[in-house]
Amino acid sequence: MLDRLRVFSGNAHPELARDICAHLGIPQGNVVLRRFPDGEIDLKIETDVRGADVFIMQPTCPPVHENLFELLTLIDCVKRASADRITAVIPYFGYARKDRKDEGRTPITAKLVANLITTAGADRVLAVDLHAAQIQGFFDIPVDHLYARPVIMEQLRKVVRKGTMVVSPDVGGVKLARAYAKDLGSETELAIVDKRRISGDKTVIENVVGDVRGREVVIVDDMVSTGGSIADAARIVRERGATRVHIAATHAVLCGSAIEKLQNAPVEKIFFTDTIPIPAKGLMDRLVVCSVASLLARAIDRIHRSESVSVLFDSQPTPPSR
Repeated sequence: MLDRLRVFSGNAHPELARDICAHLGIPQGNVVLRRFPDGEIDLKIETDVRGADVFIMQPTCPPVHENLFELLTLIDCVKRASADRITAVIPYFGYARKDRKDEGRTPITAKLVANLITTAGADRVLAVDLHAAQIQGFFDIPVDHLYARPVIMEQLRKVVRKGTMVVSPDVGGVKLARAYAKDLGSETELAIVDKRRISGDKTVIENVVGDVRGREVVIVDDMVSTGGSIADAARIVRERGATRVHIAATHAVLCGSAIEKLQNAPVEKIFFTDTIPIPAKGLMDRLVVCSVASLLARAIDRIHRSESVSVLFDSQPTPPSR
């Protein structure tokens, strides 16, 4: 079966692709990516994929349109090269915020991107911590949705103490916060920062639901984009008496002045996964990178062998079968 497994990557995150292949014990497929003078993508796959089970690893992180179109082009390329099955491995799924019409005359861009990936020729999708779980239903092909929480918890347990409180930076993140609290122990308490969003990059903190005074807290979220919400949440829980504050999030999008905001935030440790390349400059003293390479490698291995992927939802990691 190993002879039929191929893993390719675009330019979005080649380091993660190399780590995944190292865990799988296979060489990475060779892709030559070039640009025409006008900027159009030109690529060629130099590894035979006829009859192969192909996995294309490409997060659609910034620059979003470049990385998205590279993914679509790679899918089309291996499809036309007679691959048997194509799985788009998307550790970070861009355009996930627009998953519904929240006002008149707006697109549902998450559905549009799902359609593009399906039309390009993908047979299934493997994603990590979708911003909205219902995006799985936007695809007309199977979607395996992994959670990065077990990977983060592996590092978080080395730092936090007994009695740590889990804080959600907004009402929408309560389900995720509850899952972290369950992993930390049945007695772990929750708090919620009640915020009101003014615009795409500005929020106003209204209140904190729960008593954080004298407690060590972990603020959890699925992604940190501009950093404003989570930095404000860290500041307000410290003002309300929290003794130590940590931040844990899956996707470190970190656009605009996010790094500066995190530098100035009153936190001890910042836990991010490597679903997106992390610009570590300025965060090195507090940053803990939790690699999802092993998680994705195990998922790829199980999909390739037609085995269940749901066992990977457990907090305790299991080694690949090979």
